[in-house]
Amino acid sequence: MFLYNLTLQAPNAINQAILGNFSGTRQQELVVSHVSRIELLRPDTTTGKVHSILSHDVFGVIRSLASFRLTGASKDYIVIGSDSGRIVILEYSPTKNVFEKVHQETFGKSGCRRIVPGQYLATDPKGRAVMIGSMEKQKLVYILNRDIAARLTIGSPLEAHKSHTIVHYCTGVDVGFENPIFACLEVDYSEADQDPTGEALKETEKMLTYYELDLGLNHVVRKWSEAVDRKSNMLIAVPGGTDGPSGVLVCSENYITYKHIGSATLTVPIPRRKNPLEDKNRGLLIVSGVVHKMKNSFFLLLQSEEGDLYKVTIEYTGDTVTEIKIKYFDTVSVASGLCILKSGFLFVASEFGNHSFYQFEKLGDDDDTPEYSSNDFMAADGERLDIKVYFKPRPLENLLLVDELTSMAPLTDAKVLNLTDEDTPQIYALCGRGSRSTMRILRHGLEVTEMAVSPLPANPTAVWTTRLTAEDLYDQYIIVSFSNATLILSIGETVEEVTDTGFLATTPTIAVQQLGQDALLQIYPQGIRHIRANKQVTEWRAPGGRQIVRAATNRQQVVIALTGGELVYFEVDESGNLSESHVRREMSGNVTCLSIQPLPAGRRRVRFLAVGCDDNTVRILSLDASSCLEPLSMQALSAVPESLVMIDMPDQISEGSLTTLYLNIGLQNGVLLRTVLDQTTGQLSDTRTRFLGARAVKLFELNMAGNPAVLALSSRPWLSYQMQSRIHLNPLSYEALEFAASFTSEQCLEGIVAIAGNELKIFTIEKFGQVFNETAIPLTYTPRRFVVNPVHKSIAVIETDHQTYSALEKKKRLGELGIQEEEEGQDLDPVVFGNTRSAPGKWASLIRILNPATGETTFKLELEQNEAAFSLAILNFAVEAGDLFLAVGTAADVTLSPKSLSSGFIHIYRFVDDGMSLKLVHKTPVDEVPHALLHFQGRLLAGIGKTLRIYDLGKRKLLRKCENRTIPNCIVTLHNQGGRIVIGDVQESVHYASYVAADNKIVIFADDKAPRWISCSAMIDYDTVAAGDKFGNFFVDRLPQKLSQEIDDDEAGSKSVGKGYLHGAAHKVDLMAHYHVGDILTSLAKTSFVAGGREMILYTSFLGGIGIFIPFQTKEDIDFFQTLEMHMRNEMPPLAGRDHLSHRGYHVPVKGTVDGDICEQYNLLSGDKKRMIADELDRTPAEIQKKIEDMRIRAI
Repeated sequence: MFLYNLTLQAPNAINQAILGNFSGTRQQELVVSHVSRIELLRPDTTTGKVHSILSHDVFGVIRSLASFRLTGASKDYIVIGSDSGRIVILEYSPTKNVFEKVHQETFGKSGCRRIVPGQYLATDPKGRAVMIGSMEKQKLVYILNRDIAARLTIGSPLEAHKSHTIVHYCTGVDVGFENPIFACLEVDYSEADQDPTGEALKETEKMLTYYELDLGLNHVVRKWSEAVDRKSNMLIAVPGGTDGPSGVLVCSENYITYKHIGSATLTVPIPRRKNPLEDKNRGLLIVSGVVHKMKNSFFLLLQSEEGDLYKVTIEYTGDTVTEIKIKYFDTVSVASGLCILKSGFLFVASEFGNHSFYQFEKLGDDDDTPEYSSNDFMAADGERLDIKVYFKPRPLENLLLVDELTSMAPLTDAKVLNLTDEDTPQIYALCGRGSRSTMRILRHGLEVTEMAVSPLPANPTAVWTTRLTAEDLYDQYIIVSFSNATLILSIGETVEEVTDTGFLATTPTIAVQQLGQDALLQIYPQGIRHIRANKQVTEWRAPGGRQIVRAATNRQQVVIALTGGELVYFEVDESGNLSESHVRREMSGNVTCLSIQPLPAGRRRVRFLAVGCDDNTVRILSLDASSCLEPLSMQALSAVPESLVMIDMPDQISEGSLTTLYLNIGLQNGVLLRTVLDQTTGQLSDTRTRFLGARAVKLFELNMAGNPAVLALSSRPWLSYQMQSRIHLNPLSYEALEFAASFTSEQCLEGIVAIAGNELKIFTIEKFGQVFNETAIPLTYTPRRFVVNPVHKSIAVIETDHQTYSALEKKKRLGELGIQEEEEGQDLDPVVFGNTRSAPGKWASLIRILNPATGETTFKLELEQNEAAFSLAILNFAVEAGDLFLAVGTAADVTLSPKSLSSGFIHIYRFVDDGMSLKLVHKTPVDEVPHALLHFQGRLLAGIGKTLRIYDLGKRKLLRKCENRTIPNCIVTLHNQGGRIVIGDVQESVHYASYVAADNKIVIFADDKAPRWISCSAMIDYDTVAAGDKFGNFFVDRLPQKLSQEIDDDEAGSKSVGKGYLHGAAHKVDLMAHYHVGDILTSLAKTSFVAGGREMILYTSFLGGIGIFIPFQTKEDIDFFQTLEMHMRNEMPPLAGRDHLSHRGYHVPVKGTVDGDICEQYNLLSGDKKRMIADELDRTPAEIQKKIEDMRIRAI
């Protein structure tokens, strides 16, 4: 077995976000890290949308990100601290749209280690130095400068190490142009380490330490150190120099403290939410913060772990701080990064759930929210007063949500299903945490935003848009053709019919074109109308008894096909008249479609015309004056061509401003072909094929994402467009369309106008590059698992949250306190403010039935008595074969550390109301948490702790039929085929067992050689299991064929027992494949996305990623991709400095798997490197690109 890994949707959780002018223009941009991927986002301040400009996989773990700018420069650089043991500085090149590595300095071993720097990055605000620190001991400072050519230079590392020291946070202190200072939160554990009694540990202090880089002596010294609160967790630098008083804010539990050398310490409490159910002893921490400088002032926005934002202002005179003020600002989702743009926007990179982009409505200065000052909380001796202060949370007042970036993290479970009988299956995924949880239904296709829909008097046949002059920026007319008439609509504030345009309205139209400088052209069956700007009309009539059937136009040239296959060619002359060429050409068959090359800017004529005929051919004809309509090349096809589009796209093989001319051919059998047309000889080569649907393919040229694109209409619409050096062909998530044209107006720069039935639709596509679009169904608590009722197509979900009040418990507690729910401020939306927090060991849980067709909840059952649901399964018992049951594994009073519970239960529910509701049958107590349940031969197979049991249905509770207690730790996954059971242990990988019916016993006969912490698994076939572990590894285990046969033939089970080997079962499974994905896998499924397509393994990961493993079918493919992968590792080493091979073999060497993501980066290489690799592989660059593209097409 050999697999090819492809990422379909990159993980979209953000762990770091920074702001800067990375393009070197005045526009601010964001660079975010998705753990193993770096992405550049550009907010559009006019529309409030955030656009992804560039995304690049670094094949490593990005632990820290920082931006810095050399003094006096206008461009920001990106510094990355990763698991590569190197510091890397990147520069964004806007012309090539790539990240370029400027510097890469090695300082330690690779991997996320305690004493190897990379965890913390701090930059000097004036861009003179950067500190990279580890969690323990080591800190290195690099001096940054520029050489004569204004290129960035980096000095040798200066050590600021201190042994036996744990570092909690680092930041650069703003001291203007004095020697750079870095502030660190540190704990010295040397005495605590030597003291076995633990007394020294209690006296250990957390210190705020200033490290000064002496630029004159070129070394780092510890300048100042002062004890701070033991629960301090974060430092935020206060502006200094000419902008403020300098110093840092130390964020600790419940308090914020200002500290600086020679300054008085000021403390202010963090306001808490007014909530009668709050735990008074629970501390409140600040988790993220951002400083925003304005012309003569600054403020800080800090965020608590509840998601509340606080505005902090500092009063100072000179360099002396006199007062800190804090007030509640607004509540947003808990962020891993906050960025404030100068244009008045706030970007919130959410820890979990969608990332938000807000606009500041006001700065919260003039509202009645109480403001707390440090002067009121400091005693006379300078000590802080221990007082709690409160605020009343409210909906957003100061911020306005303008855009959201979707994030599926954390993704806890997913399945590939087709519950709504569509063309392709959908992915149903459980996402989010707490009250912001959702079930998302992902469909393969680009998301479409509908702008307008208007009914028409009859069913139209075609639609076009046109400008009036060559200089117009926007379209002025929409022309709609019917079977016997033409309707002209004017585009303005509204779209309305106009009649005085010069167009002939009493006939159907074949083509419309803006011609020359300011003329319009209408081609209809009987002739051509040339309409000048002064409404003067010139007509060309078709010869007697013949009609125009097809036409192709650009701004200077017109070609028409008459009945019988005759071609007539026209050109616009110097005076703007349309003059007919003296050459005509008879084709061998009837012409079914025509296409003319698009006219590049500054040219008066193009060379090529493509003609499709009903003899299953496409011919390329010359339009040169010397060889007008002479044939240049021909391509035979498998069916009659329906439509043709020639399109210029930026070149994928050579660099610079060159373009490749592609001929797209849509056939009547639903196939789309894309062929390269040689711009010198007119020869056709490098044909790519894709089946789109059952209907004939119609093609239309558009402009999308700044480049030419092709819209292909079959049984569903598809879009072929270029993004980041790769041509994508994705379906649109929209209904079938009959005809389309590009649409440009002030409100909609890159729109599409199309007809479907008797409706005219205007829509736009914004999120390019996203393979899936989603529909979200809101949930109440964190979803854990779900199953599908196969008969009624309903979905059962279990949701469970720890340390949360359930709705019933909350009502009861408020009743005890004598408070009505309305008084308590229950109008607050839990999606924004979260569910009310409770004490550890308290759980909120529910079972929900969803109707996937409508997205509504048809049944919801809250669990009582502090029960939490952990597993579920759909089954039918042999004793009641007619009914479907839902088994739910729960446990009461669970505490996580140390692990304990009062009792476990298995609830059995019967499906009623056509599968849309549940009725409790009974509940059976068990002694451990049931983490895995499965339907097994008309009975229930349950993994309860380390015990595997088979139950049957009884009248009052489940009846125990059989059990096995030899699993080492805890059963987390179960699968079966026939009598074979595959068990996943939380710590000891997979175990194979068989159920011996004659003796009514379960016998474990094989297990894995290595321990693995299983997070999910799937049975691929009778002998093979694929699984993921909690360290981000994917592996495939297979039972040897001979052993499998022996076990099946051995009905007594004697072969299975044998003598234990390596403290385990008698036999061991073989490891077939192993690969480090880089994220915890949460679900695996064997599936096929394309009808009749190849089967593959689809996986989802915790941070929201979706990927596939495709099995290779030939030895030739394996050799090709392994060699390509080897060359790519050498020619395009990962951006963050990590070695690709060691990343993919992070814990165990990679086996039996090729990384398709690095192979696809072949498109990003320079032309010379592409050709060099192609020569090594004995192929052309186009053939390699085709092979890489085919792998993706086969899958999706």
